[in-house]
Amino acid sequence: MAAVQLKIDIVSDVVCPWCAVGIHSLERALDTLRGEVEASLHLEPYELNPDIAPEGEDVVEHLHAKYGSTAAQIQANGEAITRRGAAVGFTFHMDRRDRIVNTFDAHRLLYWAAEEGAPSAQLALKHALLRAYFTDGQNPSDHAVRLRLADEVGLDGQRAQEVLETDAFDSDVRTRENFFRQRGISGVPAVIVNNRHLIQGGQPPEVFAQALRQIAAARAATATAT
Repeated sequence: MAAVQLKIDIVSDVVCPWCAVGIHSLERALDTLRGEVEASLHLEPYELNPDIAPEGEDVVEHLHAKYGSTAAQIQANGEAITRRGAAVGFTFHMDRRDRIVNTFDAHRLLYWAAEEGAPSAQLALKHALLRAYFTDGQNPSDHAVRLRLADEVGLDGQRAQEVLETDAFDSDVRTRENFFRQRGISGVPAVIVNNRHLIQGGQPPEVFAQALRQIAAARAATATAT
């Protein structure tokens, strides 16, 4: 039997630790479903902190102001996320992440990668941005960092610079953000399969695999019936 084709949209941010966990977990699930499911992955923009100042904010101060978290709670949450990341092959160094930053331009670059890059370019850039922030402690709002990462994943560096130095794809990203917000997406990661099935949060691989298998089976059954 041929593999069932699924379209998967991943609504996420590049400074969201559970998004890093969720994306890697989803990829692990798809590996286990190889031969059953073939998925086309597309990344959609979401800003956890759209109004944050250009210079960003101290992580501890930001999380305390936003959630009331104490330093001890922040450390405990970081340790839990680090364990979850390790389980799906992602390395967190939460102690290297000292600031919460603005990610709008990173989303513009990701949008451009999908529009003008190779089919795998957008996902490769997303992985690079997540590693830069959570593993290496680099700033994804820094112009030089974004340009270097675009070059490292094989994108056109000159064109990337043109995008970042203009308002290219500004309205496109805003439109996509509003689209998902209006449809009730208020937390990320949000994985949307075939524009209708929502899997919320950084689920373990087995949860993603079970959900995708069920969706694929239903799709195959419908195709057979018609």
